[in-house]
Amino acid sequence: MKRFSLSIILVTLSLLVSAQSPTPLLQNALCSSPKREVRAVWLTTIGGLDWPKTYAHTAYTKEKQQEELRNLLDQYQRAGINTILLQTRVRGTMIYPSTHEPWDGCLSGVPGRSPGYDALAFAIDECHRRGMELHAWVVTIPLGKWNGLGCKTMRRKLPALVRRIGADGYMNPEKPQTADYLATICEEITRNYDIDGIHLDYIRYPENWPLRINRTEGRRNITRIVEAIHAKVKRLKPWVKMSCSPIGKYDDLPRYTSRGWNAYTKVCQDAQGWLKTGLMDQLYPMLYFKDNNFFPFAINWKEESYGRMIVPGLGIYFMSPSERNWPIDVIKQELNVVRQYGMGHAYFRGKFLTDNTKGIYDFAENDFTRYPALVPAMTWQHSTPPMPPTRLRLDSIKATLSWSGAKDRSDAPYLVYNVYASRQAPVDIHDARNIVAARIPSTSTRVPTAQGMAYAVTAMDRYGNESEPLQTHQKPIKTTHFPPATLLPCDGLRLQLPDKGQTLDALFVLIESLQGTMVTTRVYQGKYADVSKLPEGMYVLRSINRKGYRHRLGHFMVKRNPNL
Repeated sequence: MKRFSLSIILVTLSLLVSAQSPTPLLQNALCSSPKREVRAVWLTTIGGLDWPKTYAHTAYTKEKQQEELRNLLDQYQRAGINTILLQTRVRGTMIYPSTHEPWDGCLSGVPGRSPGYDALAFAIDECHRRGMELHAWVVTIPLGKWNGLGCKTMRRKLPALVRRIGADGYMNPEKPQTADYLATICEEITRNYDIDGIHLDYIRYPENWPLRINRTEGRRNITRIVEAIHAKVKRLKPWVKMSCSPIGKYDDLPRYTSRGWNAYTKVCQDAQGWLKTGLMDQLYPMLYFKDNNFFPFAINWKEESYGRMIVPGLGIYFMSPSERNWPIDVIKQELNVVRQYGMGHAYFRGKFLTDNTKGIYDFAENDFTRYPALVPAMTWQHSTPPMPPTRLRLDSIKATLSWSGAKDRSDAPYLVYNVYASRQAPVDIHDARNIVAARIPSTSTRVPTAQGMAYAVTAMDRYGNESEPLQTHQKPIKTTHFPPATLLPCDGLRLQLPDKGQTLDALFVLIESLQGTMVTTRVYQGKYADVSKLPEGMYVLRSINRKGYRHRLGHFMVKRNPNL
């Protein structure tokens, strides 16, 4: 069934991409804004490519450097960004005071010298103040120039783990101690900082590495590193998301070749296997391509996601005249399609977004991500929502909404809050247009006030699970539990689709979590849909027609253990 589904999707996509103008389905994807969606940007610090532009060596320049980051984060926020991938380990060097590796020179201008403050802690506070997640971007294998500070320090400390290729040094993935060392680095970051994710970059064999072992053993070596890091991170803070940025094409597809550059075979990156075994919560495949080098491979990642988050990395830098001078329509099409299939998006890299290359920032701010979005919940890690807040109070004079804190049912250390507003009561918290503020760490916030405005507040745990709303115009609604008689037939492998009949004009079915996060899509054809790769749990099934309108078809449960 998988191959049949993929072939139909590819045919559909080829028609969409070749069209002169967007189809009604794509137009609906453009104008509709999902409540849950990862919207990320890679914020590069190496050489100050994205930040910083000012070296910090006095009180004045330190403040100027910090102000640069505040301004960038304000710009990202206006463009709808909710996830910052901040380059933290650069090339065996750090942007925070590490007990293992020296300072990178991007902050102070001098490798090994402190800028006078903890840049990672500062960035986390500023991101959380704006309701954004911060993921520590860790460059794993490369150590930079052979005589650079990072590589030289590593050669002096652990010479057996370093290998030279050309002018650069690399950590040797074939040494078990490499996995232990990199896991210790990620453990230090996770223990000492309130990060939302660990984002691994270059977690693969370098393309110029003289591989003298077979590919299966090579993949085991890279996976061993991922396993070690995962164990250290999740043992400390299970809500911290594990992610990586694999090569954009996982492997050759039946109808499309990767042209010799892929994750699985070329550089021994079994990223889809890491999703299947739970080692990764998110993938950010570097899909810096277009047309048939993009769409089939993006859909392949989604089909092999096992219910986890797929966030294609978009090469917006290729729109630069100094690069390939892509028209903005290339990126617009890619954004539309990945949204239609329930994926997020990540821009590479920050400067090309804030420079408004070919109008990409205007498009994001005014059209595509005009309304905020929450990051999808990690229901595979923890799915019990917290209790709702209590005692909601509106001070119209001060334009302030306040409430009493909720009780958490998880092992996360604290809750954050989401605020919604609408002229209709009760407020529909499933409509992204009603989001006023997201991930507020306090129990009060300023809100827009107008006569007849209604408000709602929800609590959210660190896994992204959201409580029922506390409304200003209605008491909280208790969670509805659906009796087995109302569930659509599902044996854990195949879901029986409702008969479309003569009136239901639907192209696809959408599978969502109970929290409203889109999990996957299937072509609405035949009697059954393949759900064998979905994690066990309860789901919502919806249809979508040619005009983009959605209808709920029912609920179903994926359960494979006959003893449960």
